[in-house]
Amino acid sequence: MGTLIVTDGNGQIREFTLEKERTSVGRHPDNDIVLGDKAVSGRHALIITVLGDSFLEDLGSTNGTQVNGRRIDKHPLSHGDIVTIGRNTLHYQSQNPLGEELEQTLVLRPDPVIRAAPPPAPPPPAAPAKPQLGTLNVVSGPNLGKTLDLAKALTTIGKPGVQVAAITRRADGYYIVHVGGGGETRRALVNGQEITLQARRLNDGDTIELLGTQMRFSLT
Repeated sequence: MGTLIVTDGNGQIREFTLEKERTSVGRHPDNDIVLGDKAVSGRHALIITVLGDSFLEDLGSTNGTQVNGRRIDKHPLSHGDIVTIGRNTLHYQSQNPLGEELEQTLVLRPDPVIRAAPPPAPPPPAAPAKPQLGTLNVVSGPNLGKTLDLAKALTTIGKPGVQVAAITRRADGYYIVHVGGGGETRRALVNGQEITLQARRLNDGDTIELLGTQMRFSLT
């Protein structure tokens, strides 16, 4: 879970903990993080947090969103990132920045007693298994036959304002979550079941249905 330290153009500082899976940012008062600056769009940006990782997405704002001085559309947030929206600065802090050392110093003192020979060194550990790459294969709909490699940390699928889902890539696999859109229509389906705001793990062979298009999730 991360934290945003927000400093507005007048120097006022606020702190927000990213506890929700979807945190909206914008000028409208019903956003989770309200920025009163006129350079900020009503619905400016969205932060998706899945299993402790946060991803920032600009929602087609007029003046854009910058991370560390670079304009972005989507960006996986890392500890220390500086997000600029209008005259506001949002400093992202991860709960576990780089994994603090549990034992910083180990002091070894000389032992005058004759010691036995050290035990033989253990065999080197086996090389870690290479993470599997996920793909989406379109099996029905207008894009029949197309394949999308899920190589990025965050991939959004669908049509903004209509129906959007996000697929996140983690060390232990892929997860899908509802992002927005849909209105009174159904959300995206996985194996015939609607996805929710809770991340759902994807398994090899799962079928995703979105906006009349069916896709099969595969691990290679």
